[in-house]
Amino acid sequence: MAVPQQFLDYIDTKQDDLIDRLKEAVAYKSVSGDPTLRDDVQAMVNWFDGQLQSYGVETTQVDLGYQTIDDQKLKVPNAILGRIGNDPNKKTVLVYGHMDVQPAAKSDGWNTEPFTLDVQKDTGKMIGRGSTDDKGPICAWVNVLEAHYAQQLELPVNMRFCFEAMEESGSIGLDELVQSEAAKGDQGYFDNVDCVCISDNYWLNTRTPTVTFGLRGIAYFEVTISGPSADLHSGMWGDVVYEPMTDLINVMSQLVRTDGRILIDGAYDGVDDPTPQEVDEYRSLDYSLQDVQEAVGGDIALSDDVATLLMGRMRWPSLSLHGIRGASSDDTSKTVIPARVTGKFSLRLVPPQTPEGMQEKVIAYVQKVFNNLNTKSTLEPVKMTSGGMPWITDDTDWNYQAADAATYDVYGLLPDHTREGGSIPVTLTFADALGVSVLLLPVGRGDDGAHSTNEKLDISNYIGGSKLLGTYLYKVAAIDATTKGKQFSKRK
Repeated sequence: MAVPQQFLDYIDTKQDDLIDRLKEAVAYKSVSGDPTLRDDVQAMVNWFDGQLQSYGVETTQVDLGYQTIDDQKLKVPNAILGRIGNDPNKKTVLVYGHMDVQPAAKSDGWNTEPFTLDVQKDTGKMIGRGSTDDKGPICAWVNVLEAHYAQQLELPVNMRFCFEAMEESGSIGLDELVQSEAAKGDQGYFDNVDCVCISDNYWLNTRTPTVTFGLRGIAYFEVTISGPSADLHSGMWGDVVYEPMTDLINVMSQLVRTDGRILIDGAYDGVDDPTPQEVDEYRSLDYSLQDVQEAVGGDIALSDDVATLLMGRMRWPSLSLHGIRGASSDDTSKTVIPARVTGKFSLRLVPPQTPEGMQEKVIAYVQKVFNNLNTKSTLEPVKMTSGGMPWITDDTDWNYQAADAATYDVYGLLPDHTREGGSIPVTLTFADALGVSVLLLPVGRGDDGAHSTNEKLDISNYIGGSKLLGTYLYKVAAIDATTKGKQFSKRK
């Protein structure tokens, strides 16, 4: 099935209007992790729901209940389920994305206001929070719908949609929603789904598109240590009492080495060493040390060997320290001894690891390290605040072949097939609940800086990504669903 030229031309000619759509999306401060912004998150949900409905999608907003943060009961933003098309002669594609974003403020080091999309036609960049993660990609799906609706083009497939607004905060309630909806069969929003496409990741570099067949899982932890009943004056009580902050720093310093090696007992249990063939596959990917340096803004890579770096990102577990709550966080020279402090860190997991298995190891290890401090401070129960399973799948089926063919049509390049270091726990939930092929088809590039200051999405990737997602639908429609192989892939 050929991709209609008028679809591609529409995306090109309407470029400014499509960018305006992303501007509107970025303007919503949909930070799911900030309790004060929950109304803004729901407003983003309502706006996006309206976008889908404008182009013929039947939608419903699903109430996901409440959560408690710091003794405050908060409404979880609604999820959106949608459908368009019910032709039994067509394949059905389920699309997932998220509407929430990470926190951002200009004082963090942004060069522009983070919730005002800064479109730089001279550099080709669009800077704003959520531009690449994940508002740009979900707007690209709406662009596909608009192009077909405006020109009265029939979509080549039936489409189903699942969009949430809590991905950056643990996807509360989403697994249960997916499982419940899948159990409804033909009576649910996921009726007759043949495959799932997720656009919530990025190319490895700035040159070569990718298709992703694996993700790491996540286990996020909080370690709280307390001591005095209130903050103390360090001039009066320093070297007189045990200090929770000192104890916490000691504990956190024994979680991971500076070279990235996790120190928690059993952290690598069950993870096999790579075979020589697997190492060769990583070496075959279009990636260089310069790509790392340009993406992170400095010569700070843990190794000079690219395969080692890629395996560190994709196929080994990792541990990162994220922050301390309860300590002074402003620029003033406060001299208090905090009475209670909480350290935050997470592990990225790979098969066969599970969040629950890692939770047991973390709790036992932190308790052992704390006991060895011989302090009179109190270690409160270690909390795993969120967790998600890793995911990996066969990248040779018809769904991946369709994505490969679409990528080649749009960019003139065969994509690299990659695992990715980030975590989208619902990916495995879709695969298990629906029993169909799931893939990640990214819109953004490796230097977009998702979760960082000055997050951006290139105009060329936004427009090219809109064409890619639409072209993918046509390739899915045309391909024989029984085919299997790598004829479209350059992976050896």
